[in-house]
Amino acid sequence: MSHYNKLTSVNTNQPSALEPYNLFTTDPVLKNALYLEGIGDKIEDLEIFGAKVGSVETYEWGHQSNRHSPKLVTHDRFGKRVDEVHYHPSYHSLMKLSIESGLHCSHYGCVPGDGGYVARMARMFMMAQVEVGHGCSISMTGAVLPALREQPSLAAIWEPRIRTNSYDYRLINPAEKSGCLLGMGLTERQGGSDVRASSSTAVPAPQEGEYCYHLTGHKWFTSAPMCDAFLMLANSPRGLSCFLVPRVLSDGTQNSIALMRLKDKLGNRSNASSEIEYNNAKGWIVGEEGRGVPTIIKMVNATRIDCTIWAVALMRQAVAQAGWHVANRSAFGRTLIDQPLMENVVADLEVEVEAASHMIFRLAGLYERSNLGEQEASLARIGSAVAKYWLSKRSISVVSEALECVGGNGYVEESILPRLYREAPLNSIWEGAGNIIALDVLRAIKRSPNTMESFFVEVSELGGGHPEINKHLDGLKELLSEQIKEANARRLVELMAKLWSSALLVNRGEQIVAEAYISSRLGNDWGNQFGSLSANLALADIAQRAVPGRA
Repeated sequence: MSHYNKLTSVNTNQPSALEPYNLFTTDPVLKNALYLEGIGDKIEDLEIFGAKVGSVETYEWGHQSNRHSPKLVTHDRFGKRVDEVHYHPSYHSLMKLSIESGLHCSHYGCVPGDGGYVARMARMFMMAQVEVGHGCSISMTGAVLPALREQPSLAAIWEPRIRTNSYDYRLINPAEKSGCLLGMGLTERQGGSDVRASSSTAVPAPQEGEYCYHLTGHKWFTSAPMCDAFLMLANSPRGLSCFLVPRVLSDGTQNSIALMRLKDKLGNRSNASSEIEYNNAKGWIVGEEGRGVPTIIKMVNATRIDCTIWAVALMRQAVAQAGWHVANRSAFGRTLIDQPLMENVVADLEVEVEAASHMIFRLAGLYERSNLGEQEASLARIGSAVAKYWLSKRSISVVSEALECVGGNGYVEESILPRLYREAPLNSIWEGAGNIIALDVLRAIKRSPNTMESFFVEVSELGGGHPEINKHLDGLKELLSEQIKEANARRLVELMAKLWSSALLVNRGEQIVAEAYISSRLGNDWGNQFGSLSANLALADIAQRAVPGRA
């Protein structure tokens, strides 16, 4: 026994787990970024939420809900079709925490400009650091009302059902539930991102009500199939239209929706993504017939912003884990973070995360206030696409480098980093892959020249006359004076993203971080790999900002 104890004595030079820690109070950027976007008196509640999300228990829920993936049950033991998805209890615990905290609906009752939507995004940001997969149904429910309100009679029925803080996952008549969740189904086998290639059909059924149709078709990707209803696109007599399709009808019978299989995905394993088929399923039209895409895009735009904040959340969590590790482990006679090259890597990662954080919360504020003025509305439209493209891409690189900082311990499943690494690429695919988003920017510029003018004003005002920003802003204007070729769309969006990031850091960030970002990303004093910042920068001070509790 004594020999066993000797072999298993307490390890030295192994950092303890980062959790429990407060994800709000230890973030070097979050509080200030929220204040600047009008968060006001909501800080105390966010501090409490940050402690809850950063608890050992919540981290364990994230681990277990991904280790035990959801299971599809198509039939019961008597052969009756049930089409249910069974989840691990940890998944339900995460859903309960998020829904009771209002992540799915708290912003619906807010007055634009009071910080309610921004506060909701802050909670989403913290929750996604611990487990992002369960956020799919949260996001879709939090985005559905602008589209659903295109049909007031439907909104009157469904809005009260989703604006509750009660999590009720029973597959029963939605009128009998204490809370409902809504999803959407767009992607089809033959079309992918080209939703107008839909082959699904919708036939009017006036005998069952003015707005009722019978839908037949398939959806290749329908995430969160346990939702109570979905917005779907199908071809009606007047063209592609949007429909609300519930899983259970008002008489308590199941709608004709069959879950064919769950996708076996690279990551996002806590979240069920399914293939579904529907054969004469009942659906109710949302908005004007033949105007399905403009209707559902109101939902898509909001979920795109959520995808973008998830990307930044993965960055922040990965860098927090890396910062904690290198600050509490030694090699070659020194703490890792005090070694010049590691110091450079961690500082470089922190610079990227701080720029991303300022961008996403600026975007949240713009989106909340977008109906208060054309300048902010235009900037929200173009900014959401720029941020979605850029931050989703940067997240992949940041998480990968952070994992390398932790080394072998970061590559084993007990660590959160493998899960973050598998999650990161998805945000570049969901709600519009990189090419789709870059082309959206081109279309926005062509449709409304004022859109770019709003961007120029934003960068100029925030940049405060910084010479490097002004130089590249002039270059952007010159580029736009000519017709942009489609093949150059990504180059355009990347320049816009770096300019916006630079200006935000000058106006809102720490001077040492702004200097590092601008000299490397705009000034090209960088090797295009993390850890290649100039040694003349304040690397030690920046690196310490990545360590939770030291900011």
